[in-house]
Amino acid sequence: MFGLTRPDSINLGLGQPDFDTPKHIKEAAKDAIDEGFCSYTPNKGYPELLDAISDYYRRYGLDASQENIIVTAGGSEGLHLAFEVLINPGDQVIVPDPGFVAYSSLAYLAGGTPVSARLKPENDFVLLSEDVADLITNKTKALVLNSPSNPTGSVQPRDEIRAIVELAQDYNFYIISDEVYDRILYEGEHVSPASIDPERVIVINALSKTFAMTGWRLGYTIAPHNATEEMLKVHQYIQACASSVSQKAAFAALVGSQDFVNSMVSEFRQRKNLVLKRLKGVAECVSPKGAFYVFPYIAAYGHSRDVAMKLAKNGVIVVAGQAFGQYGEGYIRISYAADRKKIDRAFDIIERVLNLDKR
Repeated sequence: MFGLTRPDSINLGLGQPDFDTPKHIKEAAKDAIDEGFCSYTPNKGYPELLDAISDYYRRYGLDASQENIIVTAGGSEGLHLAFEVLINPGDQVIVPDPGFVAYSSLAYLAGGTPVSARLKPENDFVLLSEDVADLITNKTKALVLNSPSNPTGSVQPRDEIRAIVELAQDYNFYIISDEVYDRILYEGEHVSPASIDPERVIVINALSKTFAMTGWRLGYTIAPHNATEEMLKVHQYIQACASSVSQKAAFAALVGSQDFVNSMVSEFRQRKNLVLKRLKGVAECVSPKGAFYVFPYIAAYGHSRDVAMKLAKNGVIVVAGQAFGQYGEGYIRISYAADRKKIDRAFDIIERVLNLDKR
């Protein structure tokens, strides 16, 4: 895809905020370097940061202590740890489809088998408990929740999350809850399933999206004590500890001013409205309630990969829906992590390429 792009291409394919990391966070990292905070930290992370993470999650009704938390090299490592400790060869993992590209691969890496739970546009791409129930077998070991969702922007309602937690309790499987977009929310509320049953859920979160810190590679897990102890063993041998400097930056992000987050989400909301306006007459699209993606249905124009490649050749990068699972075919993911002028220019090209009249 990127090999097809031109130097002046507009990238609406990136899964990262286009904002700079707030100044006070960068200053905290500089201070850490100047003060010599450049050595290994405890495996789980330095204690003040663990406490800050615990305080942060009290907003969601979860009372976690240091023994429940591991600071990781981004949310990606956190996901890897969860899959490694839960999944044995032959186990099944129910994953949202369309869903983030890593889930199925991590299941395979752990020796398990992903089982697709279809997210339907008529349900606003919400994972329904009744659909989950139909997929449960005696091999089901875990289920992945992602709310707000990548790639659809859907937000799980509280009643569905509670019903899925009850299924996990009844059928003895775990929930891996990917919550990296927890603060990027336009409608509804963010509900962590761990607030309902902390002994049945492994929470994955990161500073990447909320504080525009993707390159800082700083995330964390919150899990039952026994799962945390097992994840710590894997963490020790693949990572040892997260970056000390990034940990200091993360502490500043969590305990400092949240004005940046509010401002960023406000701008994303305006971009979302612009994208939905430009999509009218182009493609059907469920209005996202969180994250910074739309997932329009473009099957009328061909296979998702062909449409994405055609747009790339004309200077707009999007992601083919099939990358997100078998039920992603017929869609493309458009990220609005780009300024409004670029979004408008991109849609001028999209409309022209798809042979539609200008607005």
